[in-house]
Parts: sequence; C-alpha cells; structure tokens
Amino acid sequence: MNRLAWLLFAAVSLLWGIPYFLIKIAIEDLSPLLVVAGRTAVAAAVLIPIALARNTLGALRGRLRVVALIAAVHIIGPFLLITYGEQHISSSLTGILIAVEPVVIALLMSRTEPLTPLRVVGLLIGFAGVVVLVGLDVSGDSYGLLGAGMVLVAAISYAVATMLVQRKAADIPPEALTVGTTVITTVVLLPFCLFALPTHPVGVDSWLALGMLGVFCTALALLAFYKLIGLAGSNRAGLITYVNPVVAVLLGVVWLNESLGVATVAGFALIIVGCWFSTRPAPQRDRDRDLIPAG
Repeated sequence: MNRLAWLLFAAVSLLWGIPYFLIKIAIEDLSPLLVVAGRTAVAAAVLIPIALARNTLGALRGRLRVVALIAAVHIIGPFLLITYGEQHISSSLTGILIAVEPVVIALLMSRTEPLTPLRVVGLLIGFAGVVVLVGLDVSGDSYGLLGAGMVLVAAISYAVATMLVQRKAADIPPEALTVGTTVITTVVLLPFCLFALPTHPVGVDSWLALGMLGVFCTALALLAFYKLIGLAGSNRAGLITYVNPVVAVLLGVVWLNESLGVATVAGFALIIVGCWFSTRPAPQRDRDRDLIPAG
C-alpha cells in the first residue's frame, strides 16, 4: 500500500475504534434503533453539501440498486446486529467475532486474489493478536449464543459489503456513495424510529455522543474507508478490524487509566506483524502464474 492508503488505514482504524465507547453513552437515553438512524442522518446532513459542492451526486444516477444493496449489507444490517447483539455478549467476544472479517474477505476473494502462504500466516497471526489483546471472555446472558450469532453475521455482512464496493461501486466518488448509503439507511429506519422515541429527557452527553458518531465515526469514516478500498482493495481494507481493538484498548489506557499489561503489548505486536504479512504483495512468480490462462 502507498502512503495515502496507510494514512487512510490509520484514520479508519481510529474512527472505527471509538464508536463502542460513544454508543454506550448514547444508548443510555436513546434506543439502539434511534442511535443507528440518528448517526446516519447526521452523516448525510454533513456530506450532502460537500457532494453538491463537488457536483458528484450525478454518479448515483442509475446505480440506486447497487447503492441500496451496499447500504443494506454495510450499514443497516451490521449496525443493528452489532448494537443489539452486544447487549447479550461481552465486548471482547464482539471484537473477536468482528475480526473474522478479513478472513471471510480472503476466502471470498481467493479466486481473483489467491491466498499466498504469507497472507495466510499474516491473517492467522493478526487474528491471534486480537484474541490475545481483548481476551476470550465468552460470558453473556441467556441469549448469548444468539448475540454471538448476530455479531458474526454482521462481520460476514461487512466482508460482503467491502467486496461489493470494490467490484460494483469503485467508480462512484466516495462522498456520493456515502451520501447514498446514509440517506437510504435513514429513510428505511425512520418509520421504525417513530415507535422508539425516548419517553424521558435525553441528556446532553447522549446527544453529543450521537453527533460525534454521525460526523466522525460514520461520515468521515465511510469516506475514508471507501477511498481506502479503491486504493488498496478489499482484502487489505478489511484488516482494519484487527486494528480497531488496539484503538479501543489504547483509549481505555489513556482516558480510563486502564493497565497496559504483557498480554496487551503481545496482542499489539501480533496484530502489527499480522497486518504487515497480510499486506505484502504476492511474489512476482505468483503474479506471473496468475496471468497464465488455465488449460
């Protein structure tokens, strides 16, 4: 990956490493459904003027079906599944289940981007790093298995969405694509939100958390992520789910004075090594072999 791709990778990892903290604040007064719809509505409001100024919304003409599909599998489905699923399982198990995304992408893309031994090793090391970092806490309530299943389906949905963006929407400007997906999500969820309005006063902290989720963790994050997919491909872009737990843990260390133990450092190291191996280009002989027609 080039320098811009690495910068985008770091930005998305940071922006998608903090939502869990903000979501916990927002759902103290707001329903999960309202949080999801609210953050996409804020994101759309921020990005529509930008897309209009750049005159890029025309790129959505004739592409509504693809954009709607991306909205369904990248925002509506995963956001709701994770928000509801995390109510029944630990945050560490959530992080581990979400981290299967790069593995799913690699398997789905194996025909067009062959899995080299180096990449397989990198994926396994990175996943091991996530497990070491967050710990394997399988505790939960009586619906824990259902919650885990919901988060796992969300991870698979993220993987499919990442591939769709690369294959079907790479030519759509990121701000236009983000406007399309966030507007569709808001329109779809808005009728349901009417039945989930708060019945008590909403605290300032919850509104601020929702605003930050919309501006930073949705609008800016999706812009950067769609651009990253175009530059680095879906396989490498999907590796952000290995780095997100690192950001979450570092925020806990800095803001909540949590300890930085041996397991934390070891997890960091494994994730870094795994990402490095997974982003290495295939050897020239493998690329040449892939160009040879079969039969």
